Amino acid sequence: MWQDPIVAETRALREQYADQFDHNADAIFQDILLRQTASGKKLVSFRHRQPVLSHMTIPFRPVARSASGSGSTSGEKADMARHTRRSRRSHGSRGGGVVL
Repeated sequence: MWQDPIVAETRALREQYADQFDHNADAIFQDILLRQTASGKKLVSFRHRQPVLSHMTIPFRPVARSASGSGSTSGEKADMARHTRRSRRSHGSRGGGVVL
């Protein structure tokens, strides 16, 4: 099987670097932090962003069974139909997509 020489070289260098720290991930991470500090370059940190949930993500709510046994009231069915129509209108016929 053909091997890319650049990939082979990168893997060999990675192995040499890991050998210096006996493959200890914590020690490797500490070395990286020291190298960043010693570089004197300005490092940028971005604030954490809240994940954006899709409009299709609806929290699970158990539905109490009605006397007829259908499990939902006519009002709940109307709400679900309205939500489906709204999502199709704003995101095309497939109803998918990510809200940004």
